Amino acid sequence: MTGSDPWGPPGTTRAPWDFAAPWGARGNVTPLDGPVHWIEFGPSPLRTAPEATTPEATAPEGPPVVFVHGLGGSHLNWCLIGPQLAASRRAVALDLHGFGMTPGTRGNSTVQDNTRLLDRFVRTVTGTPVILVGNSMGGLISLLQTAAAPDTVAGLVLIDPALPLPRQAPDRQVASQFLMYTIPGLGELYLKLAQARQTPQLAVQRIIDLCFADPSRADPAMVTAAIALAVERQGAPHRDESLLAAARSLMRVVGRSRRYFATMASVGVPVLLIGGTADRLVPVAAVRQAAARNPSWESAILAGVGHTPQLEVPGQVLGVLTDWLDRHFTLTAR
Repeated sequence: MTGSDPWGPPGTTRAPWDFAAPWGARGNVTPLDGPVHWIEFGPSPLRTAPEATTPEATAPEGPPVVFVHGLGGSHLNWCLIGPQLAASRRAVALDLHGFGMTPGTRGNSTVQDNTRLLDRFVRTVTGTPVILVGNSMGGLISLLQTAAAPDTVAGLVLIDPALPLPRQAPDRQVASQFLMYTIPGLGELYLKLAQARQTPQLAVQRIIDLCFADPSRADPAMVTAAIALAVERQGAPHRDESLLAAARSLMRVVGRSRRYFATMASVGVPVLLIGGTADRLVPVAAVRQAAARNPSWESAILAGVGHTPQLEVPGQVLGVLTDWLDRHFTLTAR
């Protein structure tokens, strides 16, 4: 069902896709220098209860949570923890340029471009300040937003964020894949050949195998939704260009470790850092290095968990996250 949505910013319409419907989330599209797809968990923060007389009577008081996915991810990355957080505060997840159902191009899908998108999103859609929760590339983007516009962020949660790597041998599969991405022409050919040889089902399984320490933990309903999204994205224009632009810009930012460490040190809001000991993309040594450099941050290391803990062990992530929220932010039931 499409049509204007009176509960979103001007120009917002209901999305024609419902990949997140099994988790009670509804999709929206808002024009922010192009259409941007995002989902809202739980009831609208402005919708009044039958006995309420004003929208404010049912609005949550705590800062809203905005989820930011990683490279190759989407709004679906947050469906296993979003509904629980939406019981006590507003919780939304956006698709960055070139990912999920937000279109992108080589010219607007870099880390820097998507940081600008996130800035406009929180100012226009949720209002500020917000609590940013980012995974992988989304953690990097959330960190950049916090450093550049501290007035827009009340708290920051980094789940296996993209980080400068310590001096150790990298995972061979990950290193070779990202090396392919960096080489002009070869990266484009690599993606074209890879996508021609695999079905959406195989593509989703390969991501699970890479990002989970234990692929058997994958939620069956989430796998079904991820495959449906992959099928929908098969005809998306510029998807390879967007992925490569994002990956190449990510590696440039992470490679400037001194500048990156200075950005971390500039953050003045409460920070929660979560890492998995079996993460193949961001080694736990990199997470521990970031924690040691920023002693004011709180950190949690999850044993035997891979790159996407919010999908692999959502209960553990919720426990750590809600405890942190309870201690730092006032929660008022919706």
